[in-house]
Amino acid sequence: MRFNRAVERRSVLMAELSAREMGYVDLEAALALAGLYAAEESPKFDKAATRLLARLALERPLRLSELQIAAAALADLPNDPNRAAIVLQLVRRRPT
Repeated sequence: MRFNRAVERRSVLMAELSAREMGYVDLEAALALAGLYAAEESPKFDKAATRLLARLALERPLRLSELQIAAAALADLPNDPNRAAIVLQLVRRRPT
């Protein structure tokens, strides 16, 4: 998939173009894009992370404490890319 290749190559522009072409960006792709923004120190990171957190709250059966964990992990993503694994676990939960 073109989007995945763009993320792997750390090409923000190509990832954004591919995301637009996909039409609907699922939560895993949104997390990958937020991670790319964090890695590349893009000013778009905060908005993307906030939007991802809002989508998590709406699309997954999470408790408030889990959303707090996701928020903390996303906030720390620019410093520690491994924090994405925490959010990924929550993203992969089945919607209710």
